[in-house]
Amino acid sequence: MDEYIDVATKDGKLTGEKELKSIIHKQGLYHHTAHIWLYTKNKEILLAQRSSKKAICPLLWDVSVAGHIDAGETPKQAAIRETQEEIGLKLIEKDLKLIGIFKCFQTYPNGLIDNEFHNTYIAELKTPLTKLSLQENEVEQVKLVTFTAFKNLIKNIGKNNHFVPSNKAYYQTVFKKINSEAL
Repeated sequence: MDEYIDVATKDGKLTGEKELKSIIHKQGLYHHTAHIWLYTKNKEILLAQRSSKKAICPLLWDVSVAGHIDAGETPKQAAIRETQEEIGLKLIEKDLKLIGIFKCFQTYPNGLIDNEFHNTYIAELKTPLTKLSLQENEVEQVKLVTFTAFKNLIKNIGKNNHFVPSNKAYYQTVFKKINSEAL
């Protein structure tokens, strides 16, 4: 879907302009996304496998939920909307804890230039996986991995179809924040 996205500066400040997502990725314009990492009190983290239909990193196991922030939308509104759309889970603002805004500037072999600021949240997952409904164009499947398994996936990044190898420090930071929150 080609929705309008707010354009940002290289420092992440919104410019007041908006552009179609296709143009943003073609021209490499800076923009914001929402990332939601879901964890359980049993010390597990929800991973989602990206749909085979995705233009970037199809079938890669990564963040629980992620998506672009639509023009005029706040990061929290986008996080709530994307979570509902992608996995059928209803969250409210107080469920979300912002752990940071992370730069992720990537160019892909298919020509997409993705200059994103990940507004990254963590939230406790209290719903069984069997109650989630996956959006077919976004998510192939989901799974819970233990904290130990998550650390090992990061350690072996690039060898296991989990996570974007150039973002290792991001995943380490996310794990550290989830680990401290789940204690």
